[in-house]
Amino acid sequence: MATNKELLSKGIKYLAGALPLLFIGPALIYNAFMNEQNVWHYLVLAIGIIACLISMLLMYLGLKTIMKSLFND
Repeated sequence: MATNKELLSKGIKYLAGALPLLFIGPALIYNAFMNEQNVWHYLVLAIGIIACLISMLLMYLGLKTIMKSLFND
């Protein structure tokens, strides 16, 4: 059972893209809740939530691609 190297590298790239968003998203959400008196509160909160959702999507796609490369589906 050989590993598909191209799919494996694609999955690792997805996970590498999710890594910064895992830290940026919660930091933005925290910043939005600390500055509730600011006009931009809801915009920063929305951007933080979107960053968290995109990171979860990228992690799912990365793990799915890595499993596909390992088990030749």
